[in-house]
Amino acid sequence: MRDPVEEFRRHNRDDARRSPELIRFKIARMAAAPLGFFRGTFHLFARDLLDRVCEPVPLLSDEGVEMDLVGDAHSENYGTYKAADGAVHYDINDFDETTHGHFDFDLRRLATSLFLAARDRGEERNVIAVIGDGAMSAGMAFEALNNAGVIDANLLVILNDNDMSISPPVGALNRYLARLMSGKFYAAAKNVGKQMLKPVPPLFELARKIEEHAKGMVVPGTLFEEFGFNYIGPIDGHDLDSLIPTLANLRALDGPQFLHVVTKKGQGYKLAEADPVLYHGPGKFDPREGIKKSAPGKPTYTQVFGDWLCDMAAADPRLVGITPAMREGSGLVRFEQEFPNRYFDVGIAEQHAVTFAAGLACEGMKPVVAIYSTFLQRAYDQLIHDVAIQNLPVVFALDRGGLVGADGATHHGAFDLSYLRCIPNLVVMAPSDENECRRMLTTAFRHDGPAAVRYPRGTGPGATIERTLETLPIGQGVIRRESGARPGAQIAILAFGSMVQPAFAAAEAIDATVADMRFVKPIDRELIEKLARSHDALVTIEENVVLGGVGSACREVLDELGVERPMLHLGLPDRFVDHGDPARLL
Repeated sequence: MRDPVEEFRRHNRDDARRSPELIRFKIARMAAAPLGFFRGTFHLFARDLLDRVCEPVPLLSDEGVEMDLVGDAHSENYGTYKAADGAVHYDINDFDETTHGHFDFDLRRLATSLFLAARDRGEERNVIAVIGDGAMSAGMAFEALNNAGVIDANLLVILNDNDMSISPPVGALNRYLARLMSGKFYAAAKNVGKQMLKPVPPLFELARKIEEHAKGMVVPGTLFEEFGFNYIGPIDGHDLDSLIPTLANLRALDGPQFLHVVTKKGQGYKLAEADPVLYHGPGKFDPREGIKKSAPGKPTYTQVFGDWLCDMAAADPRLVGITPAMREGSGLVRFEQEFPNRYFDVGIAEQHAVTFAAGLACEGMKPVVAIYSTFLQRAYDQLIHDVAIQNLPVVFALDRGGLVGADGATHHGAFDLSYLRCIPNLVVMAPSDENECRRMLTTAFRHDGPAAVRYPRGTGPGATIERTLETLPIGQGVIRRESGARPGAQIAILAFGSMVQPAFAAAEAIDATVADMRFVKPIDRELIEKLARSHDALVTIEENVVLGGVGSACREVLDELGVERPMLHLGLPDRFVDHGDPARLL
């Protein structure tokens, strides 16, 4: 049997330098290598669902007999704009049914649906759902487990538990029990025993409890057994000699099966094993040398937020920071270190993060929820019902607003300005530079109601950051450049957030006025009216979908005022934007 680690190294030593996605594939998916047990034995189950389809990973060839550890690296499409660097769509191979980006993503609910749809068509289908241990904290995962257990679906759930190390329960006894409990003899004996003891309920219940306690002494499977799953594990996901026979046994079993596989994040690449967080989503680097620390440059918006959070926490003891499992990505590492008792990571549970914040706000605390734009979509009901209706002072630090690059359509913050501006009581801001971001965060924190500050991924224009905690007047934009064009040719550009800087470049070419609108809601009606009456045409520009966005808000203001002016709305199109460099996509 080929060693998957050596196979990867052999094929990808040079290609890895061309694209970090190959190293990323190896780190994130080496644990999936044992699925190659299908090689030379039987075909892959009808559908293989991955809980975070961000790398091109066709595990088998079309014949289902050969494992492809190099993903799409050697396909004819490699190096193209679509395939070169980023998340991929499910149609990249035959084995992924859908494209997801939100961890539990209704993953198991979808797996159950695939089984039911096939059963109704008279097809025999076994479905595999692979989910990470982090995603198990999401409520949808347990809702789907409950659903699958009730309908007795032929569903195999593989829990990839890579909590940084191989846990103590993984040993010889555990490997033996995993193979035993996944075997036909155990399943048959269990079924015969059920039929014999069912007529005698007291004995049946006693046998059930004996089995449950026997498993519970050596495996943490009682919870999943209660959902109707046959629990097997935990087993070492890197021990192919144990994993492959277990998977082969599971293929022959009917009903819901739950396989707990323990892996080590970054297995096989020592630098990634030592620092799995750093290597989770790296940029380009030489795999022989690892990621080199770059010289300090301009701070990212995330860093601006992290610094502000610590400064504000030092000034106001009521502040608490909340994140749904995005400590590093949202810039909360320093805050956790300096204010550990005021830091709350609720896991991959965005809905709970928002309601948790609402509860704290009810008791006089000042919660700040650090969350990606795309993930706030998961908590929209809680945002409206638990925060906005109650008019509670909760701050939403909305990271990754706009296009995010390599993570693609599932992670672009393309809709937030549209879905936020329609919510009563909510103040929505979008900064044009780093210092404005800091002032907006302070404004949101000092506001006696819900407020969101939406900022992009990466660095800003490099504005000087004032360390003071100054606010901005709510609902007021500012003119950054005045047009010198002759009457009849005067154009005003109403720019929001990250689009203010590009607006300056365009304004130089056409000698236009540029307004930094700052506030999406409440929008500056007076400034819009002033610009409309003093200019011949208006242009709105936003890094958000045009439909229902801030351009529409500007048009609504003029309609209410009865002011007619030609207006051009620029923004993201009415489609899901693929991955790629944001500058090129825009």
